Amino acid sequence: MDALLISTMIVALAEMGDKTQLLALVLAARFQKPWPIVAGILIATVANHALAGAVGVWITQWLGPDMLRWVLGLSFIAMALWMLVPDKLDDAGIKEHPGWGVLLTTTVAFFLAEMGDKTQVATVMLAAQYQAFVWVVIGTTLGMLLANAPVVWLGHKLVRRVPLRLVHGISAAIFAVLGGLALLAPVLGV
Repeated sequence: MDALLISTMIVALAEMGDKTQLLALVLAARFQKPWPIVAGILIATVANHALAGAVGVWITQWLGPDMLRWVLGLSFIAMALWMLVPDKLDDAGIKEHPGWGVLLTTTVAFFLAEMGDKTQVATVMLAAQYQAFVWVVIGTTLGMLLANAPVVWLGHKLVRRVPLRLVHGISAAIFAVLGGLALLAPVLGV
């Protein structure tokens, strides 16, 4: 249950102001069809985070426990620092592909935008940390939907009211704590 709850919380916070959330806003403004956009975000996120989770599980089998602890600890701390860097999105090339429709356009655009993104990297690390592939993928997908679905329906009104700097600071603090706990696990007896 920890894997599900922490994955959901971390990704929902990490997604605030992220380039994929900005993409959701652009898609909503451009197409004004919320249901296929949210469905495309769901499909793309499940596919992307399943791949990321699989990499996380593979890493745990490839690295020994001590090396894994160091890699995860330092990666969580690096993610904490990365959270403090705001994302930008160039939306010039986002348009409905002829014959694809809004659903497929959203799915492809969102899947590609998520490649190498903070939330994808977080999914790899969370899957490695918790070794609970299914719960991490469900949690990170739920976190993405919690952050992006309201943006699709409420758009600019919602984004302007959320203090992104504070949200990024909280996300960075959570990642830093997870990194510290991973590095200090032997000392703390965890």
